[in-house]
Amino acid sequence: MMKGRIISPGKATGTALVSKEPLGFYGSVNIKTGIVIEKGHPLEGKSVKDTILVFPCGKGSTVGSYVIYGLAKNKVGPKGIINKETETIVATGVILAGIPCVDKIDIDQIHNGDTVTLDADTGTVTVSPKK
Repeated sequence: MMKGRIISPGKATGTALVSKEPLGFYGSVNIKTGIVIEKGHPLEGKSVKDTILVFPCGKGSTVGSYVIYGLAKNKVGPKGIINKETETIVATGVILAGIPCVDKIDIDQIHNGDTVTLDADTGTVTVSPKK
């Protein structure tokens, strides 16, 4: 179990979708489908829907906050977000959208396909490696 900083409270369990590169939401994730559309991004073509989305930090435009909110409203958003460092764009988005989020987590310990339980009420992350 890892302990991090609470950004947005809530609990979620799901399959990890992991990027070692920062993720921007505006122009990078389709707000209607939840598919990552940024050319050359490690997650290009993958859906964030119902995942525990794991990435170091956000990047890009402040409009990204509204994209995160829109993903949740369109029911194509992640169940939870885990960051190494959550900056204001992602923090604002997850709070608006009600998506559980923690940061200050060693994301190198989480791999694509792992089952992750995120308890953003206590700031804890539990990882069950993919079989």
